[in-house]
Amino acid sequence: MGTFKIEGGHQLKGSIQPQGAKNEALQILCAVLLTPEVVTINNIPDIVDVNKLIKLLGNLGVKIKNIGKGSYTFQADDVNLEYLESDAFKVDGRGLRGSIMIVGPLLARFGKGYIPKPGGDKIGRRRLDTHFEGLINLGAKFRYSKEEQFYGVEAERLKGTYMLLEEASVTGTANIVMAAVLAEGQTTIYNAACEPYLQQLCKMLNRMGAKISGVGSNMLIIDGVESLGGTDHTMLPDMIEIGSWIGLAAMTKSELTIKNVSWNDLGIIPSVFRKLGITVEKQGDDIHIPAHIDGYEIQSFIDGSILTISDAPWPGFTPDLLSIVLVVATQARGSVLIHQKMFESRLFFVDKLIDMGAKIILCDPHRATVIGHDFKSTLKAMTMTSPDIRAGVSLLIAALSAKGTSTIQNIEQIDRGYENIDERLRAIGAKIERVE
Repeated sequence: MGTFKIEGGHQLKGSIQPQGAKNEALQILCAVLLTPEVVTINNIPDIVDVNKLIKLLGNLGVKIKNIGKGSYTFQADDVNLEYLESDAFKVDGRGLRGSIMIVGPLLARFGKGYIPKPGGDKIGRRRLDTHFEGLINLGAKFRYSKEEQFYGVEAERLKGTYMLLEEASVTGTANIVMAAVLAEGQTTIYNAACEPYLQQLCKMLNRMGAKISGVGSNMLIIDGVESLGGTDHTMLPDMIEIGSWIGLAAMTKSELTIKNVSWNDLGIIPSVFRKLGITVEKQGDDIHIPAHIDGYEIQSFIDGSILTISDAPWPGFTPDLLSIVLVVATQARGSVLIHQKMFESRLFFVDKLIDMGAKIILCDPHRATVIGHDFKSTLKAMTMTSPDIRAGVSLLIAALSAKGTSTIQNIEQIDRGYENIDERLRAIGAKIERVE
């Protein structure tokens, strides 16, 4: 098990390039199963979760070639459907949450899709009902083995229909869209997720020959086609990593430039950090964060009440950045209420920040009040364990701002979502060492 040793209290300086978007990659890679033709994908992040999915596709018989850093070709012209019912698949499929999105493409193209209960972060209940209810609406027959925790859907030919999703699930919408593009007739998905990564998937499918309208809205209309062809696709920069670097710059009082961020796809992320008092400057397609030598002050609402930052489906604030916002608030001037609505276990890492000296009141599993130190009292170094990807990076940011040497264990969680994070941080002056 790997460990990071971090000597905190140092200012960083320079520029950093965000990796390709993890959450987009998991959708886009599954979409290669929809065609027997070659699909070229660029800006794929070299991270554990994505590499696991690429390996799973290879085990399914997809021909995969690495043609450069972050660039691969995929050709699913000889898919091994027997692998889906093997013991090996039951192990491989449980290894990551994103494996659920192979079900829609397999069902649409081959008439059946199976998946074991997928793994991923332990951040609370993440039900799969939206995925399977959508596929059932398209005409699939559903089965589930409680003993093996194994799901299956089968259909000779899917048929388009109207459906209203109970929740605007990103992965659920992606799965249903990938099934509907090859269904007979027209499908309407209302209350669809409309995150930039879902928009990217729809644009890619349209280039492959799909007919999807309403992209970017919460109502998608899909006219089914007989087959899809190949295409080239380049993934967006990872907005969660961009938000992480904004928070890192503020907490370490560092001047940083985040390169090529695709501003138009960041939504309200810059404005949320500005509400914390952080200066976020737009320079072309880059973000520049000046050194906050005098700290940063949290705004209040217009009526003077305490600022509340909460997560919501796009275009609301992404839940993946609430952990970052929380840790950044520990050194702000003022107070803020963090309301994590979607997952009931995601705030439990705050006990580690409290042990470091942060002033945080965990009101309940969904809400935490943070009273900022205004850098008058620094966080203290300590040994801690990363519980999930985003909490792990939040603890890493806390450690880089703390005086002394901290140790973070279980860094495999961080590696699941951040590419070569220690090397990239050392390049801008961080004192971080990976110990195997």
